[in-house]
Amino acid sequence: MGHNLLISPFKFYYPIYYIRYTMSPISIFKRVAPAIAIVVSTVFCAVDKEPPPQHYNYRGAGQQMKRIYYGDLQETLYCGCRYNDKKKVDYSTCNFRPRENPRRKSFKRAETVEWEHIVTAHNMGHFMPCWRDGGRKNCSANDTLFKILEGDLHNLYPAIGEINGDRSNFMYSQWTNNPEPMYGECETIVDFKLKKAQPRKEVRGLIARVHFYMEKTYGIKLSGQDRKLFEAWDKMYPVTEKECERDRRIFKVQGDHNPFVYEKCEVKP
Repeated sequence: MGHNLLISPFKFYYPIYYIRYTMSPISIFKRVAPAIAIVVSTVFCAVDKEPPPQHYNYRGAGQQMKRIYYGDLQETLYCGCRYNDKKKVDYSTCNFRPRENPRRKSFKRAETVEWEHIVTAHNMGHFMPCWRDGGRKNCSANDTLFKILEGDLHNLYPAIGEINGDRSNFMYSQWTNNPEPMYGECETIVDFKLKKAQPRKEVRGLIARVHFYMEKTYGIKLSGQDRKLFEAWDKMYPVTEKECERDRRIFKVQGDHNPFVYEKCEVKP
């Protein structure tokens, strides 16, 4: 009676006496190799399968960022620096240099990438009851709406940790056309006394359209001064192909567009 090789997802069955007395190691490998290939393929397909579009909390959103920021989009918000992973920013691609800070204890945040909220967590949550009862930590742990706000991918962008920390909860502004560099040749600057940040020109339009999205989606109201500034940036710095691609990738992950970007991408020639 002939013997058949029976394939299971986890085991290979073959009569032991047959293997022991009639089959060489090479013959055994030839017999089981196709089965191994099937199992390995099945396992990797399961691992690589992308989840359906959905909103995430902040931690979950951070795990999805690599699905958005790769290729031409793998650069930081404020200085346009390339990075290989979150732990290493390539200064040579943007001539970034950590700012002068005599009280500095570590360069760690200047060397790593963090996920920056364009509309700050404080601006999103300070009016919510959960914030009054325990700040951001309490909201992140216990408030369903805040979890969605905090993890909205349209509002998150890779940034050098040092600038993310320096910007803090400051609102964006524009007060000079000739910024004195603080971070090497990077044109983003922060005014610690007046508590405001002026981003580089290349991302001002994107920043404005994210604010419009957050206001329309979640009701985070803009002041009259901020609205006037962002409307000017929206006109002065129109949607780019990179911004369109970012919106398309976010749609695949999160399931929604920023209409202030998407509508302009659709009419681009």
